Amino acid sequence: MTTTTAPARTDRAADLVDALGRLHPDIEVRPASRATSAYRYDAGTTPRNGAPVEGDGPAVAFPADAAAVQAVVRLAGEHGVSIVPRGAGSGLSGGATATRDQLVVSTERLDRIVEVAPLDEVAVVEPGVVNAALNAHLEPYGLFYAPDPASFEISTIGGNIATNAGGLRCAGYGVTRESVLGLDVVLADGSLVSVGHRSVKGVNGLDLTSLFVGSEGVLGIVVRAIVRLRPIPVARRTVTAFFPSTSAGLDGLDAITRSPVRPTVVEFFDEPSLAAIDAFSGTALRDRGASLVLVELDGYGIDEQTADLTTALTAAGAVVTAETDEDGHALWELRRHGRGHTEPQWFVGEDIAVPKSRLRDVYSRFAELEERFDVRVSAVSHAGDGNLHPAITRAIGDADPADRPAALDEAATELVRIALAAGGTVTGEHGIGTVKREWAALELSPRHLAAQRALKDALDPAGLLNPGKAI
Repeated sequence: MTTTTAPARTDRAADLVDALGRLHPDIEVRPASRATSAYRYDAGTTPRNGAPVEGDGPAVAFPADAAAVQAVVRLAGEHGVSIVPRGAGSGLSGGATATRDQLVVSTERLDRIVEVAPLDEVAVVEPGVVNAALNAHLEPYGLFYAPDPASFEISTIGGNIATNAGGLRCAGYGVTRESVLGLDVVLADGSLVSVGHRSVKGVNGLDLTSLFVGSEGVLGIVVRAIVRLRPIPVARRTVTAFFPSTSAGLDGLDAITRSPVRPTVVEFFDEPSLAAIDAFSGTALRDRGASLVLVELDGYGIDEQTADLTTALTAAGAVVTAETDEDGHALWELRRHGRGHTEPQWFVGEDIAVPKSRLRDVYSRFAELEERFDVRVSAVSHAGDGNLHPAITRAIGDADPADRPAALDEAATELVRIALAAGGTVTGEHGIGTVKREWAALELSPRHLAAQRALKDALDPAGLLNPGKAI
């Protein structure tokens, strides 16, 4: 009688790490271990409510230039190991999550500002450049890079490009796509392609730059970007408009649109959001009103803009204040960092967007969702472009934090359906990642999804890059 011995199981990711060490010793690679466990998650999927990060993380490569990225991608393909591109890990939709059998390719060491061309109003940067660092570098030139996600102090340009990140200034300057002119991208076969133009105008060929912007790393890894710059405004001013109710504040948003003023930033806080900021940050915003429209104006004619905006908002029932620079800075800090939980809560955050004229339709459904699903619902919005960030919560109390109620996700899905019915979308700026794939299917037709998958197959036939994300 003969005995057949099963072949030894191979760990392709471990074999890839060994091969990288032999063939490319100049590229730092960390093997899968507990020390890399943080690379399993991004900011949107990290365990909450004190839950520990358990188990080994994936292997992580840290290439320092485009050629090294190409080498890593080629060798990963030869070993059949899929790649998860990663910037700062500040994303909120699971786009940079990874498993132990994958290789994370971190772009954090591709952090050079290659060129600033003031007369062309462009900069050439690598993907690991932090958004805030770029603007600090540009300040002596009198220029700035307009996109400003709330995480601008830590998020990288590459991550912003991968998700087509939005932020506060979108009302005046648009999302990341409007500031990206060209890209160098490493494709799944390790080849390096350049798309787009250094010139502001250019229509030769299909717009592949816009295809890669917002593709969440499923089509290629950005290793260099040509980004558009703008002059630092001659003046900036913060204006607050407090209203007696959430409903009145929404009327105030309509008044801004009807006015001749086009602010750079228009943010809206409903009543529970103001109360939550006060509880978390020790402020007293709620004492000034039940909802807040927070506006930034910039450019020439700042006094005339302020006067016209004040007239429009006062007529809509607001108490309007042109804030001092110091108070304005404090308010923007609260917008970016002032929210949090003062008690343990289950939490679902969303990123829906609707035509800005339909914001009222979404806010008006919150009470219904609260009653139906026994949750609390509030939202802060980039109201100038209709992008809401609802928070759906329920206090944990004495319950087991791991026993997450299904009602939270059911309420979130219903809110997505409300946004879609209002002509909106499931994500305005955070991307799909892993968290929103089911919601994306509610918005996109089967034929639309098939077209996206065909593009993915054309550029990455083996499914090497960020599988299971975005589409």
